Amino acid sequence: MTAKNPETRKLYIRTFGCQMNEYDSDKMADVLGAAQGYEPTQDVDEADLILFNTCSVREKAQEKVFSDLGRVQHLKAKGVLIGVGGCVASQEGAEIIKRAPYVDVVFGPQTLHRLPDLLAERERKQRPQGDISFPEIEKFDHLPPAKVEGATAFVSIMEGCSKYCSYCVVPYTRGEEVSRPFDDVLVEVAGLAAQGVKEITLLGQNVNAYRGKMGGTADIADFALLLEYGADMPGIERIRYVTSHPNEFTQRLIDAYEKIPKLVSHLHLPVQHGSDRILMAMKRGYTAMEYKSTIRKLRAIRPDMSLSSDFIVGFPGETEEDFHDTLRIVEEVGYAQAFSFKYSPRLGTPAAERPDQIAEEVKSERLHRLQALLAQKSLAFNAGTVGRRCDILIERRGRQAGQWIGKSPWLQSVVVTDPALQVGDIVDVELVNAGPNSVEGRLLPMKTAA
Repeated sequence: MTAKNPETRKLYIRTFGCQMNEYDSDKMADVLGAAQGYEPTQDVDEADLILFNTCSVREKAQEKVFSDLGRVQHLKAKGVLIGVGGCVASQEGAEIIKRAPYVDVVFGPQTLHRLPDLLAERERKQRPQGDISFPEIEKFDHLPPAKVEGATAFVSIMEGCSKYCSYCVVPYTRGEEVSRPFDDVLVEVAGLAAQGVKEITLLGQNVNAYRGKMGGTADIADFALLLEYGADMPGIERIRYVTSHPNEFTQRLIDAYEKIPKLVSHLHLPVQHGSDRILMAMKRGYTAMEYKSTIRKLRAIRPDMSLSSDFIVGFPGETEEDFHDTLRIVEEVGYAQAFSFKYSPRLGTPAAERPDQIAEEVKSERLHRLQALLAQKSLAFNAGTVGRRCDILIERRGRQAGQWIGKSPWLQSVVVTDPALQVGDIVDVELVNAGPNSVEGRLLPMKTAA
């Protein structure tokens, strides 16, 4: 390979999947920047190192990886290094190098911190290197301090999942649940606040299952305690989190919405399905009634709470009656936002082995109906906020001159116009016009703060 000046080497990362992968991609850039001088680029043709951070949740994710690799293979002729990380890398391992021998490094979500060593070993031995092991929480001990631009940031507080839902590969690609130490999370939050971050989003596959060790003691902090301490951090004005699991929604966590004003009035709580029969087959561990009971308790404290969720359509054995149960829970809860997908068989999961798979045309038709209802509910929620007054956190410029985009406490994108604003301002607005994907806000003069 052609060696280049470390100060000028460019890193291109393409990220697929969830916020956890977005967080991991940022950390890859931090690690490679600190250790080998790589600078991020959005132009794949000027890259010296190309990384694909993959997701295996959806069907045919593996084939998409090989397709993407094929599109950059020609860049090898000028000495470009290529790596594959994330969940597909964890799942496929040596198969990636076997099918695409021009790949230089393969690494899992837990070994991204070893990238500099893997690349150095690739140069020394002149053959592909891989590490898809599960060293628990080790990676967080080897990451450089986070560098961020803007007013918002992700903070990963745990890795893996121990729920083993019958359709999901995450426990096999990211390992079992392991929580970061309590103090380590708070140190990262403090570092972000010092850089001007005002809103943090705590991340985990089951983020509310967090159980972190406290200092050198035997004490364990639960998620509610972490929220309390995070809210006390100077400079932090808002706290969000994803993705939570209904089974881990303790009374202490519900009570946190009464105690912690900085905890925003939005919650992503995946239900996946409205039928108890299908929920049982999915091994979700709760009923639709139990899920709705949690929602009722939350809305008793925060009546304006906005909800978002995940839905799977066409799970094996799903009847039309089962599907109607999903439509019913959408009607009853009134979700502000949602992510909905057709069931995708994932190799090695129990659901993939079931003989009662649903025909693709049936799944597609049901998904169309569900998404139409979800879009209706989302627009209704946005319309219902017109006339309300709220704080929004300015995150980026809009398309027009003097226009800015911020987030409401309910996770809506709010458009406001004022040339004097800047990223990080928290401004008081009245919501005046609602669309399906955003809301227009009118800046109120009495309450503007940076």
